[in-house]
Amino acid sequence: MTAGISTGIGPARRDVLARRIRLLAAATITYNVIEAIVAITAGTIASSTALIGFGLDSVIEVSSAAAVAWQFSAREHAVREAREKTTLRVIAVSFFALAAYVSVEAARTLAGAGEAERSVPGIVIAALSLAVMPFLSAAQRKAGRELGSASAVADSKQTLLCTYLSAVLLAGLLLNATVGWSWADPMAALVITAIAVKEGRDAWKGKGCCAPTTAAATTSAPETDACGCRPGCDRCT
Repeated sequence: MTAGISTGIGPARRDVLARRIRLLAAATITYNVIEAIVAITAGTIASSTALIGFGLDSVIEVSSAAAVAWQFSAREHAVREAREKTTLRVIAVSFFALAAYVSVEAARTLAGAGEAERSVPGIVIAALSLAVMPFLSAAQRKAGRELGSASAVADSKQTLLCTYLSAVLLAGLLLNATVGWSWADPMAALVITAIAVKEGRDAWKGKGCCAPTTAAATTSAPETDACGCRPGCDRCT
């Protein structure tokens, strides 16, 4: 099945899910604008590559959510489906851009170009994101899978990536602040790069879970695959 919106649900339900995805995209944009401002400012002050990279990921997440909002701003189902591939490409390029910048800056830091200082605001924003992002990602993923939208699922992965990044960033900042391990900051940034490259490749290929087929919808089997789809759920490739 190609990347696109499943037709296995009725028009009324599709419209409900489309509205839900637009609202989630708006919430994602609002939160990440604030997150980006705090993280980039704090990262610049502390010379923290990981913190700046985290802030740039927030900017990229805004572009990803904006692309999804653009896709689902169309009232017609056919138009939304036609925009799916373009939206996935935007998300993928966003991931790659983040990976390129962070990897270069992390390498420069490890080579002795600078040493990250402690950042209390950075620790606070990382901890807050670690608490907020899993719930937002889960809501995006649930709506995207039911609708069969690979782009909405990809955007939920972008949000989930923010959770991973928050954990990695928080660990790096705390190690730097408590035991003075300044190298933990660029190492955390490199972990961010690796995750971003993987998710970028998946988005470019259009990988995501489509809505379950009619036969699968009636099964009660709880097993799921690596993507979290139940048996019979078509994968977007």
